[in-house]
Amino acid sequence: MIHRNSPEVQFAIHAVREAARLVRFVQRDMVSSAITKDDRSPVTVADYASQALVGYLLSRAFPDELLVAEENADALRSPEQGAILDRVRHYVSLFVPEDDRPTSEQVCLWIDRGEATPSRRFWCLDPIDGTKGFLRGDQYAVALAWIVDGQVQVAALGCPNLVAGHLPKADGVGSLSFAVRGEGAWTIPLESNEDAPSPLRVSDCGNPRQARLLRSFESGHTNVSQVDRFAQELEVEVEPIRMDSQAKYSILAAGQAEVYVRLLSPQQPDYKERIWDQAAGSLLVEEAGGRVTDLDGQPLDFTAGRLLRNNRGILATNGHLHSSALRALRAIGA
Repeated sequence: MIHRNSPEVQFAIHAVREAARLVRFVQRDMVSSAITKDDRSPVTVADYASQALVGYLLSRAFPDELLVAEENADALRSPEQGAILDRVRHYVSLFVPEDDRPTSEQVCLWIDRGEATPSRRFWCLDPIDGTKGFLRGDQYAVALAWIVDGQVQVAALGCPNLVAGHLPKADGVGSLSFAVRGEGAWTIPLESNEDAPSPLRVSDCGNPRQARLLRSFESGHTNVSQVDRFAQELEVEVEPIRMDSQAKYSILAAGQAEVYVRLLSPQQPDYKERIWDQAAGSLLVEEAGGRVTDLDGQPLDFTAGRLLRNNRGILATNGHLHSSALRALRAIGA
């Protein structure tokens, strides 16, 4: 059994802390009111740099372990992306020892560690979850999970703009929430490793009318009108909480919300979730006492490659409201 002080847990905490600090540094350095709406260069730099740093750290801690992640460096190697690659290398260099300062090609190789095919055991990374939130100076997360035999064993979620795992604060110390299967879930400050971990626990709310629904700002992969009908079916009387990224899982695990649902967008009815979008957050909620399934009530299946091919959408709750939420989903035909 994995314990809280095991090497894998300590690696996950360290890697996510460093990557989240790097991403926050890029956000503060590159995101300003002066950037144009279609300028995605800050998030592009941060995304690649975060994955490169985790790839580097994994190569030092567990050189034989696989990394399955969102990005690869093919586009970065093109001459047109030279300026972006230079920025990526610059930021990564700030977070590695002087003796390991990389060349541009070394940075690309660290990123390309994430191209591994999922196997019996592997690490799963979302270098930045919530790119629109990142660009708005709002919520985003760095998510890392260790998966063995199809089960998430260790998870770490770095949320630079949350305090205590649930309080939005852009200039605060940030949060690093983590979980170990069978052991529990905790949160610590992102910018300090001196504080003792605080346990995370879902809320005890069992009344659907009092359920605080977590809703995204973005609507690309969900069905907004169906989410409205879902809330009506539950007879929810309280305002939803709108937030980007897997930071929503941290809010739910901390007992500050009760229900999060990802319904299928009518524009993408066959959409399948990427494993890195759900792995870390799902274990965090489960170890805090909640429940995470697909829309049919089936456990998430992490054995089918880079996608949750055997699942349909996501339902995460505090556990007490899961049956009610599933009934509501069936009632609206979701």
